[in-house]
Amino acid sequence: MAVPISLVRAAGALALVAGGYEAIASSGIYPPALLPSLAAVARALLQGIADASLPAHALATLLRVLFGLALAVTIGLPLGVLMARHKMIEGVLMPLVSALMPIPSLALLPLFILWFGLGNPTAIGVVCYAAVFPLLLNAWAGVRAVNPLWLRAAGAMGAGERVLLGKVVLPGALPFLIIGLRQAFQRAFIAVIGAEMLAASDRGLGWVMFDAKEFLRADVMLASLALIGLIGLLCERLVFGPLERATVERWGMLTASKR
Repeated sequence: MAVPISLVRAAGALALVAGGYEAIASSGIYPPALLPSLAAVARALLQGIADASLPAHALATLLRVLFGLALAVTIGLPLGVLMARHKMIEGVLMPLVSALMPIPSLALLPLFILWFGLGNPTAIGVVCYAAVFPLLLNAWAGVRAVNPLWLRAAGAMGAGERVLLGKVVLPGALPFLIIGLRQAFQRAFIAVIGAEMLAASDRGLGWVMFDAKEFLRADVMLASLALIGLIGLLCERLVFGPLERATVERWGMLTASKR
């Protein structure tokens, strides 16, 4: 069975990066405590998996991401659709969105700590704030990009606003919505790691990295980073990719590139 070209390219890129890192690590420019070898990182990763500590921390991080992302979906998607469908709502909300979006989510972390204290509410709130704007803006852009001919044809056949929204607008905007979900997930992970470093009590991959820094355990920090990358890769391959193939590619709304 032939190996997919995309897999060969991905393996080649990873091998190139790993080889470059190992060359720098073994050159002696940095001490091993600061730049451990790949073997040391692999040992730390396997040890963390064997004693179930890293999977437990990864699960805590992922749950915070999912809760925050779910809140962002319930806020961002309806507001984005309403802004695209109603000029008055767009005129009211767009200046507010334009003012709030450039504010980094981690810049609000001290305020969230004051308001909600340390722990899950603060981390989930930061995640929600980070994820809501990609969802809102992509929903707004996607609904505005729906072919007007589809809307006129559905209206001519007697479709009301609810049918129009469910059968034409949202399916037509789906490519943008999936892009928004991808971006929101990525921003959510960036936000949750920063929040866990400062606001989590004793759980999460961000907390693991911050704690490892205190003991000069760069191998544990890099093992945690590798686990975050693996989670992102699995989510892309098992969630976003299949969702895209089952909808927009299947419906002919997106040209599928060869993988």
